[in-house]
Amino acid sequence: MLIERLPLFPLEVVLYPGEQLPLHIFEPRYRMLMARCLEENRQFGIVLAEAGKLAQVGSLARITQVLARYADGRMDILVTGEERFRIVQLYSDQPYLTADVEQIVEPWQTPERALRERLITQHMRLLELVGRTVRPSIYQNVRYLSYRIAPNAGLTVQQQQEVLELLTENERVAYLVAHLERLLPQVEQMEAVRRRVQSNGHFPEDRSSKPSK
Repeated sequence: MLIERLPLFPLEVVLYPGEQLPLHIFEPRYRMLMARCLEENRQFGIVLAEAGKLAQVGSLARITQVLARYADGRMDILVTGEERFRIVQLYSDQPYLTADVEQIVEPWQTPERALRERLITQHMRLLELVGRTVRPSIYQNVRYLSYRIAPNAGLTVQQQQEVLELLTENERVAYLVAHLERLLPQVEQMEAVRRRVQSNGHFPEDRSSKPSK
């Protein structure tokens, strides 16, 4: 499906379908964009902009809540990611970028259950190592597990973009499993070092600054 003249909001972040993202809108051109989206109840596109380069795949976003409005026109909003799209044609004849975009239709495939379970186990271990606990229920009844996990999987922004551009869920899950297989030993080693530092007994007192008697 082709969407003509979709307003774009380039950011140094990747937004996934179903993910919620708080935004502070301060530039006049983007205040104008968000006012239009609110008035017309329309979507806009969030695309990764990094090192002066615009990604070709992004996510549709819809404003789900206005968190705050300020006297000078700034606003805090909450947006939710929807379908992915690919840029077909860019336009720069308005204060903000617009584009003709094509929605990405994901082909149906049977989820690889063993791979999904492996990813859940890995992710829970990662969160445990960084001091966060989650209920297993957060992974249940999720159509696209990859989109739930990717924002908190220790990916660089470029890796997050690579996940977004993968066509199928099984490809994304396999990518994240391979990533966490590399990352977890590094995090576990750092945690082991931290524990050794904390358990190495009494730290000797620094006497260099004490006056002599």
